[in-house]
Amino acid sequence: MKRFVLMVLLAMALPVAAFANGSVDFTNAGGTLSAGNDGLSVTGSTLVMVDGLGGLGMVTGNLGTVSFSTGALTSGSLSSGLAMFAAGGTFVITGNGTNGIPNTVLFTGTFDGPVKWEVIKSKGLLYYTISGSITGTWYNGDTVNGAITVLTVPVSKKNPFSGGTIGLSSGDTNISTVPEPGTLGLMGTGLIGLAGALRRKLKS
Repeated sequence: MKRFVLMVLLAMALPVAAFANGSVDFTNAGGTLSAGNDGLSVTGSTLVMVDGLGGLGMVTGNLGTVSFSTGALTSGSLSSGLAMFAAGGTFVITGNGTNGIPNTVLFTGTFDGPVKWEVIKSKGLLYYTISGSITGTWYNGDTVNGAITVLTVPVSKKNPFSGGTIGLSSGDTNISTVPEPGTLGLMGTGLIGLAGALRRKLKS
């Protein structure tokens, strides 16, 4: 009987362990980046790949949209190629029901720290990157965290981008589906309580 109880607890613990190691990767392409002292925003970018969502593996195609906005400029400048923008704003990933991806808002959140604007120089061209961390609500209601990196289309070194609009080349967003430590603690306490209840029931 003791072996049976251990097997039940192990079976319940395995999904928790798998959930704790989970993350989902999103790739978007195209769209327009608007940039100025009041912040950065991306519109019209297509979700083209999702990897790791609901056991689907890697899914490609026109799967939805990605959009975001940041807080205002806090230091540096767009034209210098190094700037920081304030936390806040919005970040939304929406699925459109294609190839098994749910037809719903998959993630909605905000930037929870400074957002970095940086230039990459390559063979007479300038590429601008945006990176930052995000937090928000997963489509099942869980609170999750993630990180994003976005790359613009290139411009000539002779004409650096100083604000306005520029095309977006691609972006990558990784959402960690690991629950917060407090959530894991509560789940562990629940399992211990259940083990005690099972033990008492088997003894009676």
